[in-house]
Amino acid sequence: MESALGLDSYQATMMILVFVVLGLGIGALFLALFLPVRWKLKYWMEFAFVGLLFVFVGYGDWRSAEIVEAYQAEMAQAGVLDEPALEGASDFDQEIKVIAFQWGFAFLTEGNEISRNAAVVQPGETILFRIFSNDVIHGFNIPAVGITAEFDPGKERDVWIRAPLEPGKYLIQCLNYCGIGHAQMKAWLVVEGAES
Repeated sequence: MESALGLDSYQATMMILVFVVLGLGIGALFLALFLPVRWKLKYWMEFAFVGLLFVFVGYGDWRSAEIVEAYQAEMAQAGVLDEPALEGASDFDQEIKVIAFQWGFAFLTEGNEISRNAAVVQPGETILFRIFSNDVIHGFNIPAVGITAEFDPGKERDVWIRAPLEPGKYLIQCLNYCGIGHAQMKAWLVVEGAES
């Protein structure tokens, strides 16, 4: 796999081309501002410049898609992309349905208990979250357990975590800007037990 920071990667080539074009553009701007005689670009030059930008974008998109496909093929060959069996809740200590909406989360447990702002779990439990959005694209992030997921409206997304061993309240937040109340779209993962 290519290193994103490697000097021989296509990203480095693209960055060099971008800086060359940027430098030429800034140079042309200074020439236009400070030369005693005014000059104007020919129309074909303007079209050529815009065409060059389209070539850069097309090349970058093509190479990015090529790298993603190679990465996915490598992961599939290693078995990393195989979907885990999430059908049976027996693999998990708890299954919680999450309904995301502007601008909050609702948690529905297997016992049909609903909470507007907290998912209550036990230390070390494996939790399956079945996440659903009923309006816009939202994100589901629990920084303490290193999970981030994005999900589209009308489609269920399953993610699972192992609850922290230390009892306490852990932040759950939306990471996708979902409207004016996005900053308040927070809830808590409550790990029960006496805090030390």
